[in-house]
Amino acid sequence: MTQDSTIKVIVADDHAVVRQGITRILGTSDRIEVIGEAESGDEAWLLIKDMVPDVALLDIRMPTMTGIEIIKSINAAGLQTKSLILTNYDNPDYILEAISEGAHGYILKAIDPNSLIKSVIAVYEGEVVLDPEVASLVAKTWRERNSRSSATMGISSLTIREKETLKLACDGLRNREISDEMGISVRTVEGHFNRIFSKLGVSSRTEAVLQAVSEPI
Repeated sequence: MTQDSTIKVIVADDHAVVRQGITRILGTSDRIEVIGEAESGDEAWLLIKDMVPDVALLDIRMPTMTGIEIIKSINAAGLQTKSLILTNYDNPDYILEAISEGAHGYILKAIDPNSLIKSVIAVYEGEVVLDPEVASLVAKTWRERNSRSSATMGISSLTIREKETLKLACDGLRNREISDEMGISVRTVEGHFNRIFSKLGVSSRTEAVLQAVSEPI
């Protein structure tokens, strides 16, 4: 993957006008190519399986399969496609479930065209994208949930190196890039993440990044 790589995208939304509008917006970027459109969840899943796009831009609620169910299917199939939720629903339960299942971003349809393009590119490049309109709401809900869990120790429990590792993950760096930045082996980076997950009571780097949003490092 290079900075100039063409990003192949599938757009899934059950409203034709919205879907076509999204496609036109993405088409204004010379980095993005929309290679397929779907009006239902199962149609989106078939396109993803057949075409393996770089990014799947998914609505939450669609006929036959939800966006979250599609994300689960992507993970179960071991596909490299990254998922970005684009929806009208700012329900924190939807957002947390999507992130927990492996969504790489969650943005609202009120987003401006330029920010939509930037969000697709950011997700492709490994960043976790949260719409600013919902980030504070998610952070509040995340804190409330974690406060009820004795297994969650919080960001303050991390060592300096673990915090540094997590901060680099928040910046969108992958394990190899983190190892280069910190001057340590990839195995050591993986060890840092295992301890971070244990201390924060999470099971993925995306969840860890989300907690870092709610409880700044």
